[in-house]
Order: sequence, then C-alpha cells, then structure tokens
Amino acid sequence: MNASAATPFIFNWDRPRRRNLSIAGLIGLSFLVHIAGFYLFQVVYPPTISLLPAPQRVNLIAANSEQAVTFLRWIDAEDPALASTTRRPLRMQRREIGKVEHVPSYLATEPQLKQPPAQVVDLRVPSAQPPGPVQMIRRRAAESSGIQPTRVTFSSELRQLGDAKFVPATFKASTTEPPQNAQFRVAVDSQGVIRYCFPLNSSGDAVLDEQARQYLALCRFQTLPVPSNVEGLVWGIATIEWGNDVGAVETKQTPTAP
Repeated sequence: MNASAATPFIFNWDRPRRRNLSIAGLIGLSFLVHIAGFYLFQVVYPPTISLLPAPQRVNLIAANSEQAVTFLRWIDAEDPALASTTRRPLRMQRREIGKVEHVPSYLATEPQLKQPPAQVVDLRVPSAQPPGPVQMIRRRAAESSGIQPTRVTFSSELRQLGDAKFVPATFKASTTEPPQNAQFRVAVDSQGVIRYCFPLNSSGDAVLDEQARQYLALCRFQTLPVPSNVEGLVWGIATIEWGNDVGAVETKQTPTAP
C-alpha cells in the first residue's frame, strides 16, 4: 500500500486550473492596434496616390496620315474577294438603292483569245535539214567610249579661288594594275601658287603618286583675295581621278647571253 501510494500516476487526475487570460488579452490588444492603424492611415492620412486601372485603348485607322492611307491601299489590293465581288453599275448614283447587278471581273479586262488550230493538220515528219540559209545573228559591236582624260577636283575652300590652270603632262604607271583615286592636301598662297602638297591617299603606285604631286605643284589659281589667317594660306584637298590616258612605263629589254 505504501509502495503504490508513492508511485506517481500515469495521468494527472488533479482538477484543471483556471485558463490564463493572457492569450485572449493579447489577441484583443492586437485587434485594437490594427483598428487604430487602419484609422490612422486610411482616414486621418489617406493615400495621395491611387493606382487606377489601365484605360482601354482602341486604335483607329484614319485617312489623315500617309502611312494609314498606304496601309488601307494594301488591304484593298490584297483582298481576295475583289475577283468575284458585286460592284455598283457606273450609271447608278450613290444615293440610289435599287437592284444591284453582278459585274464579273472579266468585263473590266478583256481576255486575249487564242487562234483556233487549223482544220487540216499536216502530219508529215518535219525535215531535219530544211531548205534555205540559216540566219546568223550578229552582235552589235560595243562603241568605244574614247579617251577619258585625267581630271583634278578641289574642295570647296579651293574652288573659291577660281579656275585652276594646269600644264600639259603625261602620266606613266609602273604597274599594270588600274590606279586608285589619289588625294593630296595642298596649301595655296595669295598669288595662287601651291606652296605645300602632302599625299593623303595613294593610288597604289609610288611613281604615279610622284607624278601627280609634281602636276599639282605646277598648278596656278587666279589671283583672288585670300581669307586672312595666321600663315596667309588656304588649305584644301585635291583629288585626282585617273582616266584611261595613263600609259605604262616602257621597260628596256636586257640582252640575253649568247
């Protein structure tokens, strides 16, 4: 009896204690805080920015712009129903509403009729060697464009000085490749004389570039007032456009050993 009294029970059979009201108090306090916050931020300080729903947009194709007119013309041109559509007769006014007749599409464009075949058909086998000469079609020879001389073009700064006078010159290339257009930066003084000439773009032939530089150095402009600057020179760009009058350098044949 003493041993059983000292052994604790598996279940607690004591009378339940009163529930603690702290959880209910915290829930009620949280509810009051939420009500106070809602009143403060929604009634006292209402939000100044409200997100409105996106407005509905409708795109209309009007005939006010050239892009819309082009789009409408494209729709009319690509309409497959135009081939069998019912169109209003030409004599009918727009305000009239009457019997609309069907106008086929072949009435607007008259079809090309084919010739009927001959009633008597020649069933003979054609000859492999028909009599008569064979017509020879000769191609017309291309007309020669003639000699295109080499010319020099100047930039706008140098064209203001007037026409340029060049001395006759003969250009000889050292290679068989066609030369490219060469450009030089030149400076003209108040007397129309080219004082400086610097190459910018090469023609691909050093010998031809030197001939072009000497050709520009002997060029003279008309005596015109030159814009005043520090050096008293007018700088510009001269472009040499090569023609077909450029010859090849004659190479001396070395005698062969006997």
